[in-house]
Amino acid sequence: MGDRKRDENSGRFSEEYPRDDFLRVLEELGAVGTTDVAEHVGCDRRTAYLKLQSLEEEGDVESRKVGNALLWELVDES
Repeated sequence: MGDRKRDENSGRFSEEYPRDDFLRVLEELGAVGTTDVAEHVGCDRRTAYLKLQSLEEEGDVESRKVGNALLWELVDES
């Protein structure tokens, strides 16, 4: 954690993997698995899974089970 940057105003650590990175991957690739998202963002699979779960709780993405895989995609707002 020594190299994580802090926000000058709040003193909080900045997000290492911003939510926009995850949303951008889903926008570009469509429905993909957690491992694919992790590889494109550059984080480990667990980090990607937790972030995607958070984004799902916020209503930005949705997941569906296909076989043994969990696929993530952007929520269709049309």
